[in-house]
Formats: sequence, C-alpha cells, structure tokens
Amino acid sequence: MNELRVTRRQFLTRTVGAAATVSTLGVPALVSSQPKELVIGGAASHKAFMEPTVIPMFEKKYGCTILFEGTKSLVNLEKMVSNKAKPYLSVVMMDDPVLLLAVKEDVIEKITPAKVPNLAKLKPAAIHMDGMWTNYQQPYATIALATAKLKAAPASWTELWDPKYKGKVIVPSLQNTEGLSMFFVAAHLETGKPMKDAQYQADAAFKKLRALKPNLLTVYTQMPQAFNLLEQGEAWMIGGALSSYAAERKRQGAAVDMASPKEGVMAMPSGIARVWQSEQFVIPSARPFDVGTQRSTGSVPSARGFTCELAYACGVRASAINFGSKTRNAGTSYS
Repeated sequence: MNELRVTRRQFLTRTVGAAATVSTLGVPALVSSQPKELVIGGAASHKAFMEPTVIPMFEKKYGCTILFEGTKSLVNLEKMVSNKAKPYLSVVMMDDPVLLLAVKEDVIEKITPAKVPNLAKLKPAAIHMDGMWTNYQQPYATIALATAKLKAAPASWTELWDPKYKGKVIVPSLQNTEGLSMFFVAAHLETGKPMKDAQYQADAAFKKLRALKPNLLTVYTQMPQAFNLLEQGEAWMIGGALSSYAAERKRQGAAVDMASPKEGVMAMPSGIARVWQSEQFVIPSARPFDVGTQRSTGSVPSARGFTCELAYACGVRASAINFGSKTRNAGTSYS
C-alpha cells in the first residue's frame, strides 16, 4: 500500500505536468512499471476544464486511470483529516482559505526549491507559506456585464455606484469567496488606498457597500442564478464576478463579457497542494500556456514568462487577498 501511495504522488507530478492546458506544467519521465492510478480532490466546478481537457490527455498519454473527486473544499479537507493516517488523495485543488486549515491540520506537505526547481518560475505571490501550496492559475474577480444592455464595458469599479444603474447590479454574498473581493474593492474606493492595503479597512468597506444598496437587484450565494439574471437582462452588471465562470459562459455563447477596471482586480484563490510526500510536484514551468484553456478558465498563468492571450485580462493589475497573516506574499500583486 505504501508503494501505491508513492506511485500515485509521483504519477500526479508527471501527468499533471503533461497538461500544458491547465497551467503549463513540466513533465518528468514516467516509469512504465509503476501502477497508474491517481486520485485528485478538487471542486466540482473543476470538472469543466479537467474532464474535457486535462484528464483525457493524462489517461491517453500514460495509459492511466484518474479518479477525480469533485466536491466542496471543506468536504475534501474532512476526508484528508479523517484519513490522515492512511491518505488516499494524492493532490488537492482547493481555495487558499481552506488550504490554511489544511496546514493547521498537518495534512499537506511542503514544497521546497531543492525538490521542485520549477518553484522559482512562479510569480512570488503564487507561493504561499513558504511553499505549503501554490496557485496553479490566476482567475480573478472583476465586473461581468450584459452586452445587450451595455455597449461598452465599465472602465472603473465606481460605475457600479452610478445612479443610472439603479436596481441593475448584483454582487456576491460575503459567504462566497469572491464576496471578499467586492468588499475589498469597496474599501479601496472609500479610502483611496491601494487594494493590497485597503483590504484591512473593514469599516470603510461596509460604508461604501451601504451606498451601493439603491443599485442592487440582489446579493447572490449561487453564481449560476446571478448569471441567469445577467443573461436575461434583468441585471446589467455583476460586481465581483469570477472570471473563470464568466469566461465559460461567454465561450458557450452567452451575451456576457468582462471589464478591466482601471483600479485593478482581486486575484482569486486557485491553490494546489500535495497530500503525500514525494520528490516532485505540480508547478507551472516555462512551457507555452494553452490559449484555449486561458479562454475557458478565464485565468492567466501563475508562472512568469507567458504571453497573455486574453484581451480583457492583458495588463490588468490583480492584487492577492490576504487570507492569513502567515501567507507568504499575501496582499501583494501578481502582476
């Protein structure tokens, strides 16, 4: 059983590395005698890009079986804690706040430059807690708009507060991770401080958000419902919308688009960490980033040296949210 565990970890390193379609990862050679089974724990929404793109590539190239368990991050964390003595997940893809809890529970292993040279190729803000986990891509929270209602994308976050949009704006609940992004943007607008500093100004954020109330159509907890309202034209803008979801709806032909506010955007968590000890790990390398995946996930690479292929994302300044005081480079900019 121990041999199988190690093999799965090593296999993940090699196979996920093969998928330049998610985050352009390096690919060591695969030993043909190794059992080829892998268990990845991720969000159910990850299936949108894992199943049609990443998993088939892995399985075809390596003749393997990949088991993807899509559920909420907290559910996967519970599995990791309950199976701590005999872990069966090889790698987890989680939001950064949940990975903070995983570190506390001691169920993920540190990535070091000595074992993972590609660590040096990541943008500094994509490495957390000195290597406890990394970000494999950079989706972000921005303004999604109904193109049937707005002919030009908002140039600034301040447009959400414009009285002409009374009852036409949707924002996420603070129960949602992306809800924090809208909260911090509000603090930035109220204080004038850079986003990386304004995120600590809670009183200012609440004050600015209260001023948005006349323009609110609703506050969502379920993103598909919010986009339904946007696509039907009942809402004209979603403040704090995830680029990954908006890009997928746009790719599927929905009449939506994304803005690139002059103030910048908030980078959203896309963490990946190893559960078992291994000598190598999934780290983006200098291989070309797949254009199609950039478009389908609405993200830009977390590694240096890539050409941005997303017109709405190129040049946008994305600030990282500080989910914990011990998070390396939290609150710094990806760009």
